[in-house]
Amino acid sequence: MNDRELDLTEAQKAIKAKYPAINKKYEYLDHTADVQLHSWGDTLEEAFEQCAMAMFGYMTDTETVEPIDTIEIESEGDDLESLLFHFLDDWLFKFSADAFFVPREVKVLQLDRMRFTIRSIGWGEEFNLAKHPQGTEVKAITYSAMQICDKEKPEIFAIIDI
Repeated sequence: MNDRELDLTEAQKAIKAKYPAINKKYEYLDHTADVQLHSWGDTLEEAFEQCAMAMFGYMTDTETVEPIDTIEIESEGDDLESLLFHFLDDWLFKFSADAFFVPREVKVLQLDRMRFTIRSIGWGEEFNLAKHPQGTEVKAITYSAMQICDKEKPEIFAIIDI
């Protein structure tokens, strides 16, 4: 399943048409009771960005989100896997508990592979059911079967609890 088809209203379709299409470098893989995100990019930073967008893409059609506000996130870990976990968890917190923020785009500004820190920014707006189609709620990020491959084509596999 590469993309989730959500029923869009005419207003949501108009917002999608207003902005360039989002270049999605991710897919959803079936997993028992959960969903596995598979993202990739030309760099590890882009694979992280795409993994965050895959998570938000499961919750709503991110192309209906307008880039009205910005939020910066700083995360840290003990290794790359825990860094990815905290990066996704911090973005999920901004959506679930803090500002109900949903990004149209996430950009990694800095990834320090020695100190395991990451700084990122998201452009988007507050989630609004009247404006954004409802997908599936993401309850938590998991370490289960998490993989970060930083070779020729960086890619990430992460399971989210839905």
